[in-house]
Amino acid sequence: MNDYLPLIWYSVLCISVIFYIILDGFDLGVGCLHLFGRSDQDRRVFLNSIGPVWDGNEVWLIIIFGGMFAGFPAVYSTICSVFYTIMMAVIAGLMFRAVAIEFRSKHPSHRWRRTWDILFSVASFLIAFLIGVVLANLIHGLPLKGHALIGWSLRKFFSPYAVLVGVTGVSLFMMHGTIYLLMKTEGELHNYLRRWVKPTILFFVVCYILTTLITLVYEPHMIATMKKVPWLFAFAVAAVLTIANIPRCVHLGKDGMAFISSSLSIALLFMLFGIGTFPNFLRSTIDPQLYSLTFMNSAASTKTLQIILTVAVIGVPLVLAYGFWIYRIFRGKVRLDDASY
Repeated sequence: MNDYLPLIWYSVLCISVIFYIILDGFDLGVGCLHLFGRSDQDRRVFLNSIGPVWDGNEVWLIIIFGGMFAGFPAVYSTICSVFYTIMMAVIAGLMFRAVAIEFRSKHPSHRWRRTWDILFSVASFLIAFLIGVVLANLIHGLPLKGHALIGWSLRKFFSPYAVLVGVTGVSLFMMHGTIYLLMKTEGELHNYLRRWVKPTILFFVVCYILTTLITLVYEPHMIATMKKVPWLFAFAVAAVLTIANIPRCVHLGKDGMAFISSSLSIALLFMLFGIGTFPNFLRSTIDPQLYSLTFMNSAASTKTLQIILTVAVIGVPLVLAYGFWIYRIFRGKVRLDDASY
């Protein structure tokens, strides 16, 4: 059992990342779409569609970084150091989103509301884009030696490949957010949003195909594991099929199934990311075998992993239960009242 503890905790972190991207992904997508609302009423509906759940979705970030801090301290310290500026930008974006959601409707002034609308949307775009940039750099690897970067600067994080993956992340969240809004709206606004679905799906599919092709050409290590274990290609096939099922479900008016397909496609895409990067957290481009940080060489002591696994066994089901309860209570269409944002 002790030998498997690092792998178990690696799996817990991967599952937590998938939950975060699926759940916070749709409210980031709603934020990206926010300024496209035709009226103040539309934008209020957008905010109230995510109002009861957005802060709970971000709890998964605490699990991710808390688990990394306790279970893989070397990875935590290196990531927080290497991606310091990007992480500060993401935290600033999260803060501006939270403040914008709470402050926007506190004053009827058009200028007041427009200012917070812009901040909310820009922060959502920024977070979505930077998540993609971080993932791209984790795929490509970094000139890592020990816990330091050799000959690196901030602008190198934004290579053409990283920018492409960042844009793909934005397109994915926009598609996910549009489908979520379809489930939460009705009437004229619902019909208006339905016209957004095909463009957002097309935007994502184009970005996804381009990113996949460039990854296969320039990052061949991402399919090395699948070449050794061919049945893992089933995940890639499943991802393509779930993505293809999204427009089908939308066309049939099955918005809930479209959202499930969108969520499954996100989960499968991140499984492919995990398969491609396994067993690395941070891949070194200087010497991948010697300097990369893996779940084995960066794990905490066995005793620490046992203790935090006990905490996780208690805590994670509580988070899942709370999430299920909240989503059940606030299921259905959004209807504005005096207590709405």
